[in-house]
Amino acid sequence: QRVDTAMKKARVADMANRHCAKLSKGYKQRVGLAQALIHDPEVLILDEPTAGLDPKQIIETRDLIRSLAGDHTIVLSTHILPEVAQTCQRVVIINKGKLVAVDTCENLTHQLKGAATLYVQVDAGADASEALMGVPGVRKVSVADRHASFTGYEIEAEMQRDIRRDVARAVVDRGWGLLELRPMRMSLEEIFLQLTTEEPQPGLSAVEGPVATEAANG
Repeated sequence: QRVDTAMKKARVADMANRHCAKLSKGYKQRVGLAQALIHDPEVLILDEPTAGLDPKQIIETRDLIRSLAGDHTIVLSTHILPEVAQTCQRVVIINKGKLVAVDTCENLTHQLKGAATLYVQVDAGADASEALMGVPGVRKVSVADRHASFTGYEIEAEMQRDIRRDVARAVVDRGWGLLELRPMRMSLEEIFLQLTTEEPQPGLSAVEGPVATEAANG
C-alpha cells in the first residue's frame, strides 16, 4: 500500500511495469523520490533534483516538489537560483559553512535593496525627470531606457514609503501616457552576489551554495 501511495505521489504509477533502466532521466529522478517518500518522512532533502533534466521535466519536477509541501518539510539544495525563487518559501544562504541569511525571497530583497525602486514608462514627449523628482517621497530619478515615443525611468523612494499612487497621479495629471509602472526587485542572483562579495550588513551575513527550504509542517 505504501508503494502504491509513493508511486502516485511521485507520479510514476503509469510506469509501474517498466524496468527502471529503460526510463527517461526525469522518470528515474521521480523513482528516486518515490523511494524517499515510501516511509512518509517528515523531512525530505533533495540535492539538485532537476539537474540534467529537459525543460518539460524541470517544470514537472518543480510542480511535484511544490505539491509535496504541506505533507513534508522539503529542503532543496541547489545552485540554480531561479529554481529557488520558483519553488521555495524560505531561503537559507550558507558561506564557508556559516549561516549568513535566513528569510523569504521577498524579505531578503527588501533588506538588501534598502529602499523601494519603481520602473515607470512614460509617454511625455519630453524629459519627465524633474516632474517625477517633485513627487513627495522620491529620492532619486534616473533614465533607464529611452525610445522615440516613450522613456523609462527608475525611481528610488524613501525608506518605507509607497509612492506608486503619487507617481501615477503626477504623470496622468500632466496628460502624459503612463505605459508601465512596476516595483523593481533584486533577483536571487543579485542577492547571492551581494552577500558573497560585499561586507555583511547588520542582521545579515554573507554563500558558497544556497540551501532553500520549502516550508511545510514546520
